[in-house]
Amino acid sequence: MSEIERESMEFDVVIVGAGPAGLAAAIRLKQVNPELSVVVLEKGGEVGAHILSGAVVDPVGIDRLIPGWREEEGHPFRTPVTDDQFLVLGPAGSVRLPNALMPPLMNNHGNYAVSLGNVCRWLAGHAEALGVEIYPGFAAVSLVHDEKGAVTGVITGDMGVERDGTHGPNYQPGMALMGKYVLIGEGARGSLAKQLIAKFKLDEGREPEKYGIGLKELWQVKPENHRPGLVQHSFGWPLGFSTGGGSFLYHLEDNQVAVGFVVHLNYKNPYLAPFEEFQRFKTHPSIRGVFEGAKRISYGARAITEGGWQSVPKLCFPGGALIGCSAGFVNVPRIKGSHNAVLSGMLAAEHVAEAIGAGRAHDELASYEEAWRGSDIGKDLKKVRNVKPLWSRFGTVIGIGLGGLDMWLNTLFGFSPFGTLKHGKTDAQSLEPASRHSPIAYPKPDGVLTFDRLSSVFLSNTNHEENEPIHLQVKDMELQKRSELEVFSGPSTRYCPAGVYEWVDEDGNSIAGGPLAGDKGGENRHPREKARFVINAQNCVHCKTCDIKDPNQNINWVPPQGGEGPVYPNM
Repeated sequence: MSEIERESMEFDVVIVGAGPAGLAAAIRLKQVNPELSVVVLEKGGEVGAHILSGAVVDPVGIDRLIPGWREEEGHPFRTPVTDDQFLVLGPAGSVRLPNALMPPLMNNHGNYAVSLGNVCRWLAGHAEALGVEIYPGFAAVSLVHDEKGAVTGVITGDMGVERDGTHGPNYQPGMALMGKYVLIGEGARGSLAKQLIAKFKLDEGREPEKYGIGLKELWQVKPENHRPGLVQHSFGWPLGFSTGGGSFLYHLEDNQVAVGFVVHLNYKNPYLAPFEEFQRFKTHPSIRGVFEGAKRISYGARAITEGGWQSVPKLCFPGGALIGCSAGFVNVPRIKGSHNAVLSGMLAAEHVAEAIGAGRAHDELASYEEAWRGSDIGKDLKKVRNVKPLWSRFGTVIGIGLGGLDMWLNTLFGFSPFGTLKHGKTDAQSLEPASRHSPIAYPKPDGVLTFDRLSSVFLSNTNHEENEPIHLQVKDMELQKRSELEVFSGPSTRYCPAGVYEWVDEDGNSIAGGPLAGDKGGENRHPREKARFVINAQNCVHCKTCDIKDPNQNINWVPPQGGEGPVYPNM
């Protein structure tokens, strides 16, 4: 621990993250042993504030966690799926794939279109009713280790620190929350999970983790354009067939439609901008009609784990375990992870409760690690383990066709002719120099159907104190200029969905995307020495894309002051 005098609180179990995994773990711990003291830390200002997902939820986890929930008043699962559609988009039209071609696991009937943030708020109510303490607005920023290296707790971030690192007039040191076990459920690319994976080499012998970026808007549409329970997925245009990704439209209750776009972050072209691709997608003839006369009411973005079965790290470390998306339990072709998050939280909780009941603490939960691959989580992920590698290797058309065949064979016969394919490169290593690609000319937003980033960030209710330390840490600014700017033409200005990053000249004019060194052709190149990297950290929606996609892994995302960031009301 540091020299700063900190208040310390003792619990049986400390859980980081009030997402589906963390809350399910908390609930299950109290169900197994009501005497256990359990605390959940949430960096958002309220539970659900930082939760972003499609979402179509498979209720298998909720059914096990809270049997009889359907009889409850006020539960959030108000829109069952009534129609399932899969489209292939071309520039001017679309083809609907027959549902009969889809493997059974792709069927969404029996699932619910819902706001995952509202699901978490509902789960938090159940947790608190059981005696779980939930502390929103507290970001866990570091780990506490004992003399043997085991994790014994976490430290929350200091409040009131100035930009220069000095203590402001409202300074308050963070607290140390100590536990017999610590469960990490921060979501995709969490900062503590990164530290743990590196320190304990939890990824040794695993394939690299893979990610996508998911962008989402919530719209209020005209009643005649609303079809409650319709779930529509598509792939193809505008990404073409060499870049992985796809879209979703989910018709919720109250004339609301969630529209989203996912781009796999192993794309090669540094000029590609996921946000602009999303805006372009909405103009497709098969899509735009839904939004005629509609109003956009919310926006957000979040990284999604896509590595699956072969990328899941070792889950246990001395003193705790990874759960949910911190472990990488998303089923990529289903675009679903919340069901596995709930199941993993429950599974970890049962093994933690058993260990504490046996008088253990701060050791490895080896039984949890041994159990997950044989559980429903493992069975779910194993069937789809080759879909992402096939898509990456063969492109959209052939890759999805082979992936569908592989899922059928796994479903019917329990085997794959491909075995278990490797992912190969990390997403950062997949980016190619700008000299191999041409800039992409994106249309200007019309402010009606398509929008710019800053007006979108406004809808995310994002807020950070301007004078606090920047939570997006560039390790080597010279490397950023020499490589990210000169070689790759400033992809941070494009992959970030919130306008956080800018390359500017000495007069403050934006230069990334123009005739930079490394671009094809281009005279009047801007000299690197005069370029300046600007970080508008107050715009950050905590998607973590920069931490994943920077070609040199030169940007490190850490939590800002607790409670800051986006505030998603129904996302």
